[in-house]
Amino acid sequence: MHAASSPFSRDCRNVRDLILFAAFLAVIPFIFKRPVVGTLAYALVSLMNPHRLTYGFATFFPFAMYLCIATLLALLISREKKKLPMSPPVVVLLLFFAWYTIGAVLAQDPAAAWLDWDRVSKIMLMIFVTMMTVRTVSDVKLLALTVALSLGFWGVKSGIFVLVSGGGQGLKGPSSSFIGDNNTLALALVTITPLIAYLITQVDSKWLKRGVMGIAALTALAAIGSYSRGALLGACAMGFFLWLKSNQKFKTGLAIAVVVPLVLMSMPPEWTGRMQTIETYEEDASATGRINSWMFAVNVANAFPQGGGPNVFSPHMFMLYAPNPDRFYDAHSIYFQVLGELGYFGLALFLTLFAVSWRLGSKVIRFCRGQEELGWALMLARMCQVSIIGYMVAGAFLTMAYYDLIYYVITILVVLDKVLIRYPQPDNTPPMRIGLVEWYRKRIQSKAAATAQRKARSAFPR
Repeated sequence: MHAASSPFSRDCRNVRDLILFAAFLAVIPFIFKRPVVGTLAYALVSLMNPHRLTYGFATFFPFAMYLCIATLLALLISREKKKLPMSPPVVVLLLFFAWYTIGAVLAQDPAAAWLDWDRVSKIMLMIFVTMMTVRTVSDVKLLALTVALSLGFWGVKSGIFVLVSGGGQGLKGPSSSFIGDNNTLALALVTITPLIAYLITQVDSKWLKRGVMGIAALTALAAIGSYSRGALLGACAMGFFLWLKSNQKFKTGLAIAVVVPLVLMSMPPEWTGRMQTIETYEEDASATGRINSWMFAVNVANAFPQGGGPNVFSPHMFMLYAPNPDRFYDAHSIYFQVLGELGYFGLALFLTLFAVSWRLGSKVIRFCRGQEELGWALMLARMCQVSIIGYMVAGAFLTMAYYDLIYYVITILVVLDKVLIRYPQPDNTPPMRIGLVEWYRKRIQSKAAATAQRKARSAFPR
């Protein structure tokens, strides 16, 4: 008998399930103390998919659903102020989801459309709940930390895989999720890398800073080495924007000029060959199939003002509206996905959402500029803008228009505006004590105090 099938081995594998359930049960009381804890826990489960790392009963347990229910109940009974800031991104997102619902009502394939509507409506509900429950500066920082590390885990895991295998061919994300294959996972890693870079600036401990830098490096390596051409283009666009906005363009440009060739030379020939197909797309079967899908989306949008409805990319509809009915592909583009499903007006709302989110980020940056105590917010807003660039470029080649990560990035910008400009309030929420965390925090503080005392004594010897 193989060791993997022994009772002892099965018990060890089920430990993951037990740990995840224990964490789930432990967080419930904190949700009823502060509903924002529920939104953070939901974001972690939604983005990281920790249940997909288990082997037993937890694999298909609806953690997200129960966290959503608990958060909504806590929201109803909580005495905290619940404000949905009606900033431009929030208004446009409400309009976009309303139009998405109209598209589902008038869909060409109602059964398939309502399946997608059910999933997207849950994402949007928790995005709006997150905007309502985040009230303080600490809440914003915790949200950014949760979003960054939820996908930073997959960045580290995938980066190690690229190093060990000599390339990211065969790279996989959590099964049965938005980021299950190498291309979708690469988009997520490209989008999240700037937020992990933000975390580097927020840690004081030398070793902790090195650890976060390692997470950022592995995440970026995984995105580049994923064999995803869209991820490569997204990373290039983000690098150009960072150089453009840098105060030290020569040093930044020199660093890029040194690092990029080293990374490219370390990749295997198969990776180089795939990236070169960007220039010869007309000879690439998958690229020509995507063009067929894009023309299908245009034809559907021309035929139906409201679009074909969610999930319109189906073999049956391709037989009616695709230039080549025999070549069925998914949308392979966030823009043509929205165009085919929601029509030209839906696409206009989708693009407007990113435009107003960008402007909101610029508003936060202008507000924070010159205020040293708000340097963290300026950095966070700027990195959210970089994330939007990465998503919009890499997403041009992937069917990820409703992936919740980008809506969390927009949410971070919305709540930055909320807690700093629209509804500022003192960050005086009583902390929720967690024994292990409190012990570690006090230990760090005592070490810092001891270090400060030693420096003071050395500066003024007797």
